[in-house]
Amino acid sequence: MKDYKHRIMDALLDRKLQAKGAVVIEGPKWCGKTTTAGEVAASKVMLARKDVKEQFRSLLEIDSDAALGGETPMLIDEWQTVPTLWDSVRCIVDERQMTGQFILTGSAVPDKEAEAEIEHSGTGRFAWLTMRPMTLFESGESNGSVSLSELFLSPDKILAKNDLKLKDIAFLICRGGWPMAVGLADDVALEQAFDYYDAVTKEDISKVDGVKRASERVKRLMRSYARHQGTQASIATLRDDLKNNDSSTLDDSTIYAYLDALRKIFVIEDMPAWNPNLRSKTAIRTADTRYFVDPSIATAALELGPADLMHDLNTMGLLFETLCVRDLRVFAESLNGNVYHYRDKNGLECDAVVHLRGGHYGLVEIKLGGKSLIDDGAATLTALSNQIDTTRMKAPAFKMILTATGDYAYRRPEDGVYVVPIGCLRP
Repeated sequence: MKDYKHRIMDALLDRKLQAKGAVVIEGPKWCGKTTTAGEVAASKVMLARKDVKEQFRSLLEIDSDAALGGETPMLIDEWQTVPTLWDSVRCIVDERQMTGQFILTGSAVPDKEAEAEIEHSGTGRFAWLTMRPMTLFESGESNGSVSLSELFLSPDKILAKNDLKLKDIAFLICRGGWPMAVGLADDVALEQAFDYYDAVTKEDISKVDGVKRASERVKRLMRSYARHQGTQASIATLRDDLKNNDSSTLDDSTIYAYLDALRKIFVIEDMPAWNPNLRSKTAIRTADTRYFVDPSIATAALELGPADLMHDLNTMGLLFETLCVRDLRVFAESLNGNVYHYRDKNGLECDAVVHLRGGHYGLVEIKLGGKSLIDDGAATLTALSNQIDTTRMKAPAFKMILTATGDYAYRRPEDGVYVVPIGCLRP
């Protein structure tokens, strides 16, 4: 058995357990939810096992106190498969009047039928956490010499050495942040993403709500989605993409339903638009930006490996953005923040805005590297920063270009923009 690799989620979970009676951890399968929760759980009920689920369901109906009477914190894995336990957990939390009683983990959002069985929202009793695949810092590929939280303090200079090369990044994009892949031989590690993709297309997308969906159509949709990573591609664009390879008539509602199913099992996680106060009346695009929760899902859908990315740097750049967005989301959550995207009608675009509680935020451009791309990114960040009305909101705490390559992290003297290889970043 592998030694447990500590996750950024560890501290968040501890904090939430101290604040609420029950904590719900959601996220894609195989991302490490159960393992992380199991590190602090005093008792466990693993509902992924059919025999355990049936026994637990029967006991819950007869005697909920006995079913939920394990040592605390009590971990209930894949809780959404027995949705009636939600109200039972809520009642017991109310009765005990104690924090840190239950951890519920789930790799899917309950469907409408299951939601109908839940009478109470859990407000005030439950806390929610989203877990994603491992960041490069968690898996040990980033040396963590540059702290995102410290960049919010606007240091005059930073200096850190980067150990990752472009070929390393190509491999890490394809391997993904799946805990079971970390530390395996390269060829075996790369297979994990393909196995995940197969599970999604053949079983998981139909299991989430009991609606049978054609595996080949799911694959075509995911390939189309992968080609449009990091864009605001419309449903019409995806539909037209699919029409080329699907003889059936596809309407918008069908595509919406497929995407909603992928969302419910945490395969896709789109990024909302950022809406700052600007000096001019520039119209801001409000469409979400499309992303998979991990870049390896896209490479599996497109049947690409590290060598393919090294020979197609445009595609690699798009998928590197997905990797960076994954890591930034995890880091931002640990800082009580979120990640957004900015684009206006004039085409000015910022890849990521890390926005914290209290209004502090940082602007981030994501580039593979190289002087010309870094200069372009710095120009974009400066242009957006100059548009922000600082009489109505705070100025950006930092401007950063997140790169795949580069020997060092540093602060540009001419414009104060930080250039940070992803192999140096930590929360």
